[in-house]
Amino acid sequence: MVRFIIFAALISVALMIYTVIECARSEAHQVRSLPKAAWFAVIVFLPLIGAALWFTLGRPLSAETSTAQTSRAPDDDEDFLRQLEVWRRQQQRDAELTAREEELKRREADQQKNQSTERPSKETKDHKNKSDGNGTAAPES
Repeated sequence: MVRFIIFAALISVALMIYTVIECARSEAHQVRSLPKAAWFAVIVFLPLIGAALWFTLGRPLSAETSTAQTSRAPDDDEDFLRQLEVWRRQQQRDAELTAREEELKRREADQQKNQSTERPSKETKDHKNKSDGNGTAAPES
């Protein structure tokens, strides 16, 4: 008989603790019938009856509490989709910038190549101007 009373007391305390925590986690505007503070008093002073009353009359109708977030698919989450769009635009900008840099480097290389091929031709023209008519170079003074 004593074991049964101890077991019932443990169940009562565990149920009371669970009910107090659930009452504390629920938002005040969602609690039904009584204010939140009154429910704390009922649960603590009437452990089994208070817990039963909380589950039947005071508990918010939704099974989820306000602190638990609902799980949604990624394509339903507007923030996630917005972040994906921002990421896609950033990747596109980076690709365009890289392409522009490559084009600029290619143009600079072509320009340097053209300048290097033009310089020897100017030097040969200068050299021809200094030479005499028979193809020998005139001595420089």
